[in-house]
Amino acid sequence: MLRGLFVTGTDTGVGKTVVSAALLHRFARVPALRYWKPVQTGIEQDDDTADVVRLSGVGDDRVVDAGVRLPRPLSPHLSAALAHTAISLAPLMDLAWSRDDTTHWIVEGAGGVLVPLNEHDLMVDLITVLGLPVLIAARSGLGTINHTLLTVEALRARAIPIAGIVMVGEPNPDNRIAIETRAHVTVVGELPRLDPLTPEALQAAATAMTGFAELDSYFS
Repeated sequence: MLRGLFVTGTDTGVGKTVVSAALLHRFARVPALRYWKPVQTGIEQDDDTADVVRLSGVGDDRVVDAGVRLPRPLSPHLSAALAHTAISLAPLMDLAWSRDDTTHWIVEGAGGVLVPLNEHDLMVDLITVLGLPVLIAARSGLGTINHTLLTVEALRARAIPIAGIVMVGEPNPDNRIAIETRAHVTVVGELPRLDPLTPEALQAAATAMTGFAELDSYFS
C-alpha cells in the first residue's frame, strides 16, 4: 500500500497544483517524498509538474515525471480519444508500485473525482486502486459548499478516507463553517491567492497554515 496523500479538487483550476507545492514545502523534511501527476492533459500549454518544481523549489529527484501526457486541455478520456489512444490504470499502477516502499507520495489528480479516464474508469477509480487518503482542494467563494459536499459524498460512497480540505482564495468563514459542519471534515488550511505567486510566498503561506500539522501522520 502506498503512503502519502492524493490531492483532488472540487473542479478543474481550483488550486490542486499550488496545494501540492505547498505540501512539498511543508513536508520537505521527509527524505523519500515524491510528487506525481499520473494524468496530465493540455501538456503543451499547462505542465503542472514543472509548475510544482518551480513553486516548491524541489529538485528533479523529488518528482516522478511519468504517466499519461496528452496534448489537448480536455477531460482525460476525450483528450486521449482525440490523440487516438486510451488511458489504462494498469501502467499507472506499475509506475507507482515500482518505487521503493519508503516513498511518501503527493499525487495530484486531474480535475475532480468523477472525471472520466476512459469508457469505464473515473478518477476516483484511480484513487481507489492507489489506496491513498484524499486531501480536497476547494474554492473559498460562492458555489464551494455544493461542490465540496458532492466531492465528499462521492469519496465516502467508495469508502475512501478523507484527510481534510484546503480552501483556496480569500478566507470565507461562513463557507468554512458550513462545509465543516455538513461534511464533518476538517478544513486543515486556507490558502489565499498569492500575487505574485512565488516559491517564497508559497513557503510562507504553507508555514502559516498550522492546520497542516494534522497531516503529519501521512508522512511519517
